Parts: sequence; structure tokens; C-alpha cells
Amino acid sequence: MPGPEQDSRIAEIELRVAEQDRTIADLNEMVVAQWKKIDALERRLGELREEFDTAALARSDAPEAPPPHY
Repeated sequence: MPGPEQDSRIAEIELRVAEQDRTIADLNEMVVAQWKKIDALERRLGELREEFDTAALARSDAPEAPPPHY
């Protein structure tokens, strides 16, 4: 038969498990938020690369400007 000491140990273990479950859930939320941010940053980086490539191509295709007149 379980005694008060064993009941106390079981309650302590249950509290630890509940705390660990909360910690894991919190960490999971943080990881999900970070991955969403990383995905958004990767998409934006791709857009900026395309804009840069387009601008570089347009600049290389443009006729050279005459030298400035002083």
C-alpha cells in the first residue's frame, strides 16, 4: 500500500512532468515562430535577389551616359 511519502513523491513527479510539458510546448511555439520568420526572410531575400538581378541587367543593357559637362 502506498504511504504518504510515496504519494508525495508521485505528486512531485507529476508536477515535474507537467512543468516539462509546458516547457516543451513553449519551446515548440518558439521554434514554429522562428521557422515562420525564416521562411518570410528567405522569400524576401529571393525577391530582393530578383530585383537586384533585374536592375543589374537593366544597367548593363542601358547605353552609357555621356560624360558630364563642366
